[in-house]
Amino acid sequence: MRDGFIQQIGTPQEVFNNPRNLFVAGFIGTPQMNFFDAKLVREGEKFFVELGGYRVELDAEKEARLLAKDVQSQEVTLGVRPEHTTIGETGIAAKVDVSEMMGSEVYLHVNAVGRDVVLRIPTTDLPAEHRAGIPYGTEINFAFRPDLIHLFDPETEKNLMY
Repeated sequence: MRDGFIQQIGTPQEVFNNPRNLFVAGFIGTPQMNFFDAKLVREGEKFFVELGGYRVELDAEKEARLLAKDVQSQEVTLGVRPEHTTIGETGIAAKVDVSEMMGSEVYLHVNAVGRDVVLRIPTTDLPAEHRAGIPYGTEINFAFRPDLIHLFDPETEKNLMY
């Protein structure tokens, strides 16, 4: 509910997995979903998302949904949940501001592409020297699972998949 209007009806898991708009996407989940200004690129029947020098092809299900709606290349608001990210050698460049140890995972508060971003990384996915946290100022790269991203129209704020 927002301003007296129902935004989406569904089970908590349905709403979490398939938010219909930016408001719902940002409201459901802790920490909150990260949002980026990105580019959706259509090349024939393939779709890619470009952000901060990183380019990733979307999975077949997302491509089929976009094709069915005849979506073309456009600017988008990309939504990525903190738990759907990984750190590694390639990806989007970021600088660590805060490393918050939560036991089995670390919440990394980073600055990337001019935004404050939260990454939720299992400690088992970190190199041994960083399992207690990553120091302030450390430069890292992060990526996201293309099958779990959300694409929103920046003007209407509606999810392009639905």
